[in-house]
Amino acid sequence: MKRLWDIEFQNVSMGYGDTVILKDISVVLPGGKISAVLGGSGGGKTTMLRHIIGLARPLHGRVLLGGKDLFALPDKELRAARRHMGVLFQDGALLGQLTVGENTALPLTEHTRLAPAAVEEIVLHKLALVGLADFAGYYPTELSGGMKKRAGLARALVTDPPILLCDEPTSGLDPISAAQMDELLLDMKERFPNMTIVSVSHDMASVKNIADNVVVLYNGGIGYSGSLEGLENSEESYLRRFMDRSPLHAGPGDDPRLQLAEETRRLMHEALGF
Repeated sequence: MKRLWDIEFQNVSMGYGDTVILKDISVVLPGGKISAVLGGSGGGKTTMLRHIIGLARPLHGRVLLGGKDLFALPDKELRAARRHMGVLFQDGALLGQLTVGENTALPLTEHTRLAPAAVEEIVLHKLALVGLADFAGYYPTELSGGMKKRAGLARALVTDPPILLCDEPTSGLDPISAAQMDELLLDMKERFPNMTIVSVSHDMASVKNIADNVVVLYNGGIGYSGSLEGLENSEESYLRRFMDRSPLHAGPGDDPRLQLAEETRRLMHEALGF
């Protein structure tokens, strides 16, 4: 039986230069589960993904993948660890000059010496899983937005990685395509029960459909970590606003910049021919 890969942050601070985005966080994204990472824009969700992938180093603390300290590994082992991850980028990140099949094959052609026939078999298998086996010869410009996302998912899955990282998998999709993406992720969980899936998302409908575990980033730290049910039952004010999609109340309207002189407005309209 294959082991499960937990992703663990131990007292990790993350940021860029002198800017600290997340400070001294400790949290576990459990192996074999779908974890959703939520939080406000600029709150550190993508930064967290970059640290899991190994593209950014923590300012402090340790990031453990499958019990191994990612940034304590020699460069060769770090590169090998990265090959154990599949990444679904927000826009699919397909290369326009390559076909869907060639895009999907990239992790295999870059990191293995498999025979072309074996690569083709694997690629068609993964494209079939996402409903795109008949589109292997198409170029990204010939696909819809939802199809590009599914092609990106096929590429992320092509090596059967123990870790799948998804950056906003339903963003920009219509409700039907978003629901289809949810179903695909649930199908991947069933087909690959040892796979650890992390989904960074703003889509609460999607989170409620797929998440076993939820982490909410708030105010530079962990605002919540636990089950979806626990989040839904929380009475904490920020979490309730997040779940109920309630806006933050603006402060008093005493900023003079909130007012525009009528003469200035008149001059602008006149210049624009209104």
